[in-house]
Amino acid sequence: MARLAQTPGLTDVQQSILETVRDFADKEIIPHAQRLEHADEYPTDILDGMREMGLFGLTIDEEYGGLGESLLTYALVVEQLSRGWMSISGIVNTHFIVAYLISQHGSAEQKARLLPRMATGEVRGAFSMSEPETGSDVSAIKSRAVRDGDSYVLNGQKMWLTNGAYSSVVATLVKTDTGAESVYGNMSTFLLEKEPGFGETAPGLTIPGRIEKMGYKGVETTEMVLDGVTVPDTAILGGADQVGRGFYQMMDGIEVGRVNVAARACGISLRAFELAVSYAQQRRTFGQPLAKHQAIAFKLAEMGTKIEAAHALMVNAARLKDAGQRNDVEAGMAKLLASEYCAEVVQEAFRIHGGYGYSKEYEIERLMREAPFLLIGEGTSEIQKTIISRGLLKEYKL
Repeated sequence: MARLAQTPGLTDVQQSILETVRDFADKEIIPHAQRLEHADEYPTDILDGMREMGLFGLTIDEEYGGLGESLLTYALVVEQLSRGWMSISGIVNTHFIVAYLISQHGSAEQKARLLPRMATGEVRGAFSMSEPETGSDVSAIKSRAVRDGDSYVLNGQKMWLTNGAYSSVVATLVKTDTGAESVYGNMSTFLLEKEPGFGETAPGLTIPGRIEKMGYKGVETTEMVLDGVTVPDTAILGGADQVGRGFYQMMDGIEVGRVNVAARACGISLRAFELAVSYAQQRRTFGQPLAKHQAIAFKLAEMGTKIEAAHALMVNAARLKDAGQRNDVEAGMAKLLASEYCAEVVQEAFRIHGGYGYSKEYEIERLMREAPFLLIGEGTSEIQKTIISRGLLKEYKL
């Protein structure tokens, strides 16, 4: 087993799961990722294999048919899937977040009805906060739900939904007028259920089509248009009495998502290092392998150190969340460091490949297009710094 990104203190079950996923990535993902990514083709066969392994129910409680594993296990699985192909981890990421939200905040009826089918992958989840004019400033969302008797009518436009088409339930944050003084107390999360696919997938709910992207291909990213979508008040996450709690629920899910992004960054960094260290030992210049040149050897040393540091922060953030502790600062640190280091490690691997790195025949070309996404997803680096600094100033307030 490789030396980098090892995690001490894992149980036998966790070790077994990770070995299985690592083997799956080596045999079923990496050999096909280039072709699927260049064709922007949905990885149906890979997803079927993941369903057979029970990965869609990894963190769902056993009473609902899942494996009942921890956030740490989930993060380490995501790391290995991303090492294979980041888009694969993207398919399960929003699904995991929605399953987590329902598990933590859902009503008994929502859990009983949705979680068993989510555990098998029959029902897949998507997560929706962003809008066309709103990114990091969640308070500025315009989509709105207006009460109409025992129902709510939703209107607005949402943006950047991973799994927007193939999902069957979308956790959606909208404005609701609850009379709270804070704008954040006037938001609610709705579980919008729909048919998988494009077009009008539920009355008034339209998934227009795929957004073309520079990377992160294979998995679809979409808009969602809400035009008079009418749902009962029981569609509010947690039930009708949880109206106005949506922002706080979503932020809980985002902490999970930031650990996920850190894990994805670690996985891509690992793959970039594997490609670089292999190429550096095979490619010869000036009569010796690249790895024998001190300039290249030092690059490898720095890359490995960055991977270790990012992995350690990611594991720490996951373990804090598993322990029931607040991890907003630690998740922000992990996401910030891992995504920034990922961009640096991938670029160094690209440089080591020289001209060949620019060729689509080489895997590093794909990683160069995928790594930048992690600088943005689940909050930009600047947003992470804001979260971290605010948390630290609270702790060290004079």
